[in-house]
This record gives sequence, C-alpha cells and structure tokens, in this order.
Amino acid sequence: KKAVIVKNHDDGTSTRGYGHALVCGLAKEPRKVTKRSTAKVQARRSSVKTFTKVVNYNHIMPTRYTLDIDLKGVVTAEVLENSSKRTDANKAAKGLFEEKFKSGKNRWFFTKLRF
Repeated sequence: KKAVIVKNHDDGTSTRGYGHALVCGLAKEPRKVTKRSTAKVQARRSSVKTFTKVVNYNHIMPTRYTLDIDLKGVVTAEVLENSSKRTDANKAAKGLFEEKFKSGKNRWFFTKLRF
C-alpha cells in the first residue's frame, strides 16, 4: 500500500527498540471515473479509504515521490492508542486525501501499486 510518513523514529523508542515510522496511507485507491457517469457514481468511485499505523523501517520501500499534505496535526502517536481517536483521524485524513485527489495533482500516489 502507498503511504506518507507522518513521523519517523530513527533510533526507536522505549516501547519499540527498532527504527520505525508513523504512516498514513491509502487502504483503498479511487477507481476509474468516466465523464459519462453520473455525479453520484463519480463521487462514490473517487472516494478513498485510509489507514494509520506504525511500520518497521525494514517493511518500507522509499520512493523519490513527494506528497504535499500536512498530516502532522491530524495523525499523532496518541491517536494510535485509542480506536475511536484512530477512526476520527482516519476520517480527517480521508478528507485531506480526497481533496488532493480531486485537485488532480500527485496522480501517481492515487494509482494502484502494480509489481
């Protein structure tokens, strides 16, 4: 899945002794939209589903791409401790990601990862 690093811990923390990062990304990418489809169908197909989690550096493949979204105010380390806070953060991140998708910028981030 494609994700954005929100906060990185190179030396680890007391609970996690290894290098890790707090990431927020796309669990489900937006689908293809055509001009002929109705507004309701376009809105449904252009929606995204997000996730937030802590990932070990060994499980991350960095790329040269950047995404200009400020998620630091939305996703924090305290969000992961409580499930209701996590869902609220995911909803807020979903709004930011959908807004960026509708602007048409960063097209690569919103395509399905194929390899």
